[in-house]
Amino acid sequence: MAEQQLGVLKALDVAKTQLYHFTAIVIAGMGFFTDAYDLFCVSLVTKLLGRLYYFNPLSEKPGSLPPHVAAAVNGVALCGTLAGQLFFGWLGDKLGRKKVYGITLIMMIVCSVASGLSFGNKAKGVMTTLCFFRFWLGFGIGGDYPLSATIMSEYANKKTRGAFIAAVFAMQGVGILAGGFVALAVSSIFDKKFPAPTYAVNRALSTPPQAHRWIYQTPKTALLKNYGDQLQENPDNRRSNR
Repeated sequence: MAEQQLGVLKALDVAKTQLYHFTAIVIAGMGFFTDAYDLFCVSLVTKLLGRLYYFNPLSEKPGSLPPHVAAAVNGVALCGTLAGQLFFGWLGDKLGRKKVYGITLIMMIVCSVASGLSFGNKAKGVMTTLCFFRFWLGFGIGGDYPLSATIMSEYANKKTRGAFIAAVFAMQGVGILAGGFVALAVSSIFDKKFPAPTYAVNRALSTPPQAHRWIYQTPKTALLKNYGDQLQENPDNRRSNR
């Protein structure tokens, strides 16, 4: 059995570059792409989360996440990544890397969707569920990191192994760029479709209701809307609050 495995590895080492090598690059590279996208895109979303859930009509500046909440939202996935690397690295040796790689991908997909659907009627509840799902998202990402690189190194031949692994790791940078591009594109489209006054003109309506529909169904929203209308009708009220 051991001799057969060694024979397979030697055959892969001397094999010519073929289509299955590029298939492995795409599969492992997309793992690194989604890892980087999921880990770093949240930093672009925290501004919006602050505007939606920590709005204060008496503040001179738009709402923002408290420092401890921002640290939790941004850092909890990295904690999950550390734990996931240790756990899935061990599990991959026990069950096989291909099988565990599929488990990590399913886990990442489910937790990514769940993070976008974080629920709660209050800011604390929404942030708690978001952190919960992002921890398990990071847990799956932690498993994907070592498995993607290992799978690629096993399939590559000796001559091109370094270049193939570098191509896989380069997809991480592409994922970070894609996260910024998507955020800018979506923000630009939303701004053109739902124009809103600046925060200085109307604090309440500077964030369009379409950004978070459920908040406009609460009594608090009606109060904020009335406050915004008063500011728009009488700018002197804005100066009196300073």
